[in-house]
Amino acid sequence: MLISVREILGRAFRFCLLMDQNLLVYNGKLVYNQLKLIREPNMKITTAIKHTAAALVLAVGMQAASAGGIDSIHFLIPGGAGGGWDGTARGTGEALTKSGIIENATFENMSGGGGGKAIGYLIENSESNHGTLMVNSTPIVIRSLTGRFPQSFRDLTMVAGTIGDYAAFVVSKNSELKSFNDLVSAFEVDSSKVAIGGGSVPGSMDHLVAAMAMEAAGQDPVKVKYIPYDAGGKAMAGLLSGEISALSTGFSEAVELAKSGEVRIIGVTSSERVDAYADAPTLKEQGIDTEFVNWRGFFAAPGLSSEQRSEYISVLSKMYDTPEWEEVRARNGWVNIYNPGDEFTAFLEQQESVISTLMKKLGFL
Repeated sequence: MLISVREILGRAFRFCLLMDQNLLVYNGKLVYNQLKLIREPNMKITTAIKHTAAALVLAVGMQAASAGGIDSIHFLIPGGAGGGWDGTARGTGEALTKSGIIENATFENMSGGGGGKAIGYLIENSESNHGTLMVNSTPIVIRSLTGRFPQSFRDLTMVAGTIGDYAAFVVSKNSELKSFNDLVSAFEVDSSKVAIGGGSVPGSMDHLVAAMAMEAAGQDPVKVKYIPYDAGGKAMAGLLSGEISALSTGFSEAVELAKSGEVRIIGVTSSERVDAYADAPTLKEQGIDTEFVNWRGFFAAPGLSSEQRSEYISVLSKMYDTPEWEEVRARNGWVNIYNPGDEFTAFLEQQESVISTLMKKLGFL
């Protein structure tokens, strides 16, 4: 069980048989003004204690029958509000709670060090964080390769990869750049005047995708002037304020602002247009032969037991069959990519090899 004995007992005492109405009350939904021992008139106190103990057994049994023994998850988000990690964690929590798979989801944003602060925190405080899932994505591989932080995915408990999010290039609504080819043309004239922002450190995924796209367009990827921001929300604010010419970001992070007319998406790294916002053109249809999808998934603290990891995997697996998850997925334009447990480990090891080769080619390693 991932919840504490104290918490189980606390919930158990919220089960109360009301003798005058013979009702079983659960989770604090009380129609009586206080909790007391289950005791009828003239009942011996020892008998009352036995009855109360029976209620405790019932409570624990009902808790154990819930989804893998988990009824709450604390989501640790390594970046600020408004970024892809934030959206993935909150969207997952929304689907899990609305579908009834778990009762509660809480969220904590811990930005810093391109995600390194949260990873370090989870490792250093592992014993007290077995009820926590940390969201992460391709950058955990990239930043380990570049030495931005000493840890890697191998220092964590790998739970499951859950979704894929295409990358997108975004400009403000008043920008003179109407297509990705316009961005390339401006880059050809003077690359130093074309600032492309992203929601993380230099050499990160946002930077890498911009370099890949420019190389595919026949440009020197090393000349990309990349401006880093602490999370996607701040990067989007930099775009809207005119600090950067374009933004390299996750497709899901740009969809709502594009629908509202605040920004325009000038290129998506998918093979075909995405239904969540079909007005956004792909890079491929503009003659730029680049495709990329950024996985996102969940990690737990090191030292988590195989039983506890299996419980988390079970919870996430059940989520895929719910209409609540499909609503979240479709709204964000995500792709279902489910790699649980050891499959997740193998997937990350393969991606590490591929990205290492690519980064060496582009001059990042």
